[in-house]
Amino acid sequence: MSFTNSHSDQSWLVESFDPISLDALNQKAEMLARIDNKYVVRRESLQQVVPQIADKFEILEIGDCRDFQYDTRYFDDPQYSAYYEHHQGLRKGFKVRVRRYADADLCYLEVKVKGKRGQTIKSRLPYDPAHLHALSETGMNFARETYTGHYGKPFNYDLRPSLDLKYKRITLVAKDGAERMTIDTDLNFQAGDRTIGLGSDVFIVETKSELGRGTADLAFRQVKERSMKRCSKYCIGMAVTGQINRWNYFLPTMRKLGLADGVNLKPYALQLEAA
Repeated sequence: MSFTNSHSDQSWLVESFDPISLDALNQKAEMLARIDNKYVVRRESLQQVVPQIADKFEILEIGDCRDFQYDTRYFDDPQYSAYYEHHQGLRKGFKVRVRRYADADLCYLEVKVKGKRGQTIKSRLPYDPAHLHALSETGMNFARETYTGHYGKPFNYDLRPSLDLKYKRITLVAKDGAERMTIDTDLNFQAGDRTIGLGSDVFIVETKSELGRGTADLAFRQVKERSMKRCSKYCIGMAVTGQINRWNYFLPTMRKLGLADGVNLKPYALQLEAA
């Protein structure tokens, strides 16, 4: 994976919270099974929310770093089944990705499936980043066993690289351990020779709590921000890099991100308005 580096000043955000170490954060709540809410917010809205939650959350700090570079490669089959199953809202969907935590020099294969009540369940395995051009045999077996073990049906997908995604992430955890929150910015989507960047004034925020109604969710409602029903970074990236031809369900999120002008909207905008 190769991207152009971007730089932005997020000191107003990262300096607002007390620090917590990775070990202490994991002891509070690993939260691999959770209910997620996703928000697309501009800088002005997030600046209103931060003072409301600053005394209730701590920020992950490793060394002197509080915002971390994430490089992700997604895998899908030639029919883009992972994308279209998500687009159709199928209950038994999946995502397979290799994520490199650049600042910590760690790399994992991650497989996400859906649990009861809309929970996201993530399983992961340490992975050699040398095997990015194709999933290793060990990686493919892990994806197959995770999917089949959870859903009880065969995993018949011929996976290959489909999208690269790079962004900066800030991770917060509630002081009582009941919630997590991630704030992503400087997003760059890349497929083939096409790269789409969002810049540093728009954020994708994900709240994670047992019931999906946490402290951060309340703070966003108070500034009139509502969670987005369809806010998959993978699916948005597939749309804006021009790889798929149906993405109408993600159009509201794409518009809020300022990405709607980057693709041919007309046929699918009409579908959405008629729904």
